Amino acid sequence: MKKRPEYTIKDIAAELGLSISSVSRALNDHPHQSEETKRRVREAVEKLNYRHNALAASLRNSKSNTIGLIVPKISMYFISSVVTAVQNKLQEFDYNLMVCQSNDSVMLEKELVNAMYAARVEGLIVSTTLHTEDFSHFDVFKNANTPLVFFDRVPLNYEVHKLQGDDFQGGYRTTLHLLEQGCRQIAHIGGPLTCSIYRDRFSGYLQAMKEYDTPVDERLLFFHELTKENTLQDCNALFSNVSLPDAVFACNDTAAITVVQSAKQFGLHIPSDLKVAGYSNDPRSEIIDPDITSVEQYPHLVGERAAVLMMDLIHGQITPGEIVSSTTPVDLIIRKSTGLQIKEESLLFSSRNEPAIRGN
Repeated sequence: MKKRPEYTIKDIAAELGLSISSVSRALNDHPHQSEETKRRVREAVEKLNYRHNALAASLRNSKSNTIGLIVPKISMYFISSVVTAVQNKLQEFDYNLMVCQSNDSVMLEKELVNAMYAARVEGLIVSTTLHTEDFSHFDVFKNANTPLVFFDRVPLNYEVHKLQGDDFQGGYRTTLHLLEQGCRQIAHIGGPLTCSIYRDRFSGYLQAMKEYDTPVDERLLFFHELTKENTLQDCNALFSNVSLPDAVFACNDTAAITVVQSAKQFGLHIPSDLKVAGYSNDPRSEIIDPDITSVEQYPHLVGERAAVLMMDLIHGQITPGEIVSSTTPVDLIIRKSTGLQIKEESLLFSSRNEPAIRGN
């Protein structure tokens, strides 16, 4: 199929016998351009199927009105909710969003950073891969003084603007709740400790165990990408032993749901034989039987704050050289998988130490 020709602003000017600047002013609805000229230009645009070249325009005025966003996997509930919130908030500022996913590949992440820079995005928002430890590939943005914001999975020793959830409190409150329920053999299924969120959740787990003077059994610790397949291997190792755990704290809800399903296959009853808690309050955690205790991360709040921080940086609201580091709260929502008996309600414990009760 023969490709149709791409007409330019120069072609419209030649078609109408106007200067290129006159056509440009008409396309941008400039107040000093006559309505008659604007009408003629609109008709020519329709006739020639002219498409505005945003990239070329950004090259001319160094303003693309586009923010880049790199995330690990869009299919994750937390990430997809953040993406929606970021886009909705940016639209209030007349900015567009360009989204790419790294698939948790460091190599692909590096390529996407360079692609975003080449696309002349005005700022970049990032949640890194599970395995990113060297962040030097982001220097291209820092060296160009282009706003760079990390959220959720953030660098430890890399001076950039950060927005992260209170993962330490999330891990601490969840483990403390299990200990308060009488559990002492608490398995921890976490992600790779190269990733900030899983380091913090594990640190919270360790702190709660320490406060209860409960030894940590290393045979109950698992660290890997939190997929269903990996978690099934953990469950086979946990539930095939003579000595069974009395609780499992899984650091995402995919893993927690897998634990519940696997435990049933091993003949275990939840929560009497085994208590299970997850993380991120994925909607699936409410519809499984029994419904699963989980940590609410407020992804829409995270997304909105990331977008507002980016706009503040672009519009000069942040003092040059100032590094913004912000923590968003989390809440532990207690359900039947850890022994909740309150009908159609769930206890909620906030990282701000404000207990409350709310319905499912």
